[in-house]
Amino acid sequence: MTRQAATPVLAGHRLVEALIAQGVDTAFGVPGESFLAVLDGFHEYREQIRFVACRQEGGAAFMAEAQGKLTGRPGICFVTRGPGATNASIGLHTAFQDSTPMILFIGQVASDQRDREAFQEVDYRQMFGPGTLGMAKWVGEVHDAERLPEYVARAFHTAMQGRPGPVVLVLPEDMLTKPITAPVVAPARPAEAAPTPAALAELRERLAAAQRPLVIAGGGGWTPDATAALQRFAEAWQLPVGCAFRFQDLFDNAHPNYAGDVGIGINPKLAARVKDADLVLAIGPRLGEMTTGGYTLLQAPRPAQQLIHIHAGAEELGRVYTGELLINASMSQAAPALAALAAPAAVPWRDWTQAANADYRANLEPTPVSPLDMAEVIRLIDAQLPEGTIFTNGAGNYSGWLHRFHRYTGLHRFGKTQLAPTSGAMGYGVPAAVAAALLQDRWVVNIAGDGDFLMTGQELATATGYGAKKLLVVVVDNGTYGTIRMHQEREYPGRVSGSDLFNPDFAKLAEAFGFVAFKAERTEEVGPALQAAVAAGRPALLHLRLSSDVSTSRSTLTAIREAALRRS
Repeated sequence: MTRQAATPVLAGHRLVEALIAQGVDTAFGVPGESFLAVLDGFHEYREQIRFVACRQEGGAAFMAEAQGKLTGRPGICFVTRGPGATNASIGLHTAFQDSTPMILFIGQVASDQRDREAFQEVDYRQMFGPGTLGMAKWVGEVHDAERLPEYVARAFHTAMQGRPGPVVLVLPEDMLTKPITAPVVAPARPAEAAPTPAALAELRERLAAAQRPLVIAGGGGWTPDATAALQRFAEAWQLPVGCAFRFQDLFDNAHPNYAGDVGIGINPKLAARVKDADLVLAIGPRLGEMTTGGYTLLQAPRPAQQLIHIHAGAEELGRVYTGELLINASMSQAAPALAALAAPAAVPWRDWTQAANADYRANLEPTPVSPLDMAEVIRLIDAQLPEGTIFTNGAGNYSGWLHRFHRYTGLHRFGKTQLAPTSGAMGYGVPAAVAAALLQDRWVVNIAGDGDFLMTGQELATATGYGAKKLLVVVVDNGTYGTIRMHQEREYPGRVSGSDLFNPDFAKLAEAFGFVAFKAERTEEVGPALQAAVAAGRPALLHLRLSSDVSTSRSTLTAIREAALRRS
């Protein structure tokens, strides 16, 4: 259905109407003179949609990416041409690698100035060129204002269809200031691919014949109904389920079939189990470098294990891995179809599944660290905050404690609870947390490293400016780019170069942004600080001072350096 426009409307206003028609109530961005007509449209419809003005385009793009993860529909970001677009590119790349629906609207120079290298002009089709190895699924540019609603509808469909991902829509300034009569288009409903009966029959036959099967769930396009169906399938067939890198909330981590996360810092016993499996059923993940341990847990292009790969994007199947069975299907169709497969009366892998879960539970037991124990910090946070709390992080070794010791709840119980970049983008966690706190009435916790936090820490101003309340930022400060320092000690032991950090007083910085702030250098100081933070009634920051020697949840820099020296 379409709504016929009775009178001409400014194209910038019609664009905002089109967003409202697609169910969008919040857009993120940094204002620019190239899309003033759109900003005026946000003012015109301010009772139905809000524009959240961020402090840097990278932060705005991360917020839109988090919005896409939380809602399952495209997150919306507006930036101006040139510097605005280049700043926003990090969020676009994150959305692409994370398979997150997102639309980046970029103001462009006026049509009559194109191809002259006008002020801040960039050719975005070349910059973001679409393709499997690009940064966007599609890059469109509006050259006829009357077609603007058509382009918006196509952007929404493209972002959600098949493998979800980001779309760029370029808006020449003069296209937004023209009166148009074209009506907005009804909300996009993406086409969904379903597994064929023949494929399901073969999958059932191969699975029933296995001895040591393992499910790896991941990727975009999951819905609460789909994750609930995945759990029913795993229960009926008594299957162990691992979650791909930073998709840990696709399966309830407290479930007896959960085997752990298959990603960076993987439990060594789970890594061995992946290699020892005789059949891997990959439901949704791309099977990228992080989930496959650098393509070693599953050898490319032909794994030693039988591989059944289900993915929403046909172009992804067979791109890296060939397998016994490749199924092009959306998660909303694949998971219920699997749940409907009749399970055998008995399976030979019951002990295998129980052992996988036992290995996961044993991995939750930390080696105590003094004076500040990050594993205990995660436990204290979990004790203070309710189930369904959203956890965010960027990139860095500090995230290993969160991924290892926090037990994510399944998506079907509370919605998304993990916002984290599979692209490994530093600076993601703070903007993602701000977006989540503004979009949903749930507690949000961001765990950030000191290097990670200062990439986008200015977005604390966005949190207080727009009234976020249930937001806790935990800064893990060890005075170094920890991941890089770890790799330096492995490859060039004792030769530190470029990885030291010189940090501000994070608590005072947070207070300047209107946060309540606390500090802790010892484990026993963390509990009282968390209690006060939760009771504060406004955003809070907890600054943790950690020894730089504490490198990962499994080792120290000293141990890594000594091992490297023994090898040399």
